[in-house]
Amino acid sequence: MVIDFSGRPGLEMPVQFTQARVGSFDLELTWEFFQGFVNHAGVTLHIDNLRGANAHHQIETIFKAFGRALRAAVEVDPRMAGVMPSTKGTL
Repeated sequence: MVIDFSGRPGLEMPVQFTQARVGSFDLELTWEFFQGFVNHAGVTLHIDNLRGANAHHQIETIFKAFGRALRAAVEVDPRMAGVMPSTKGTL
């Protein structure tokens, strides 16, 4: 899971779920949720699921990783002393 609050919406999610539904939840709605999020938040988001044979665990790890990545992306880093990190002009 990689998230960038870049102001440019983009979603890369090549996840192959092992089944179409978990209970009554249609797993295609996972992509729809994240597409809506990136469009409205203006973020670039890369989601992958490297391993997993159980669709329940696949979806669980995706949402847990999203929560952790989101928190890390928006959490204030006291080492930055109010500076916004950027690679503009350096790459």
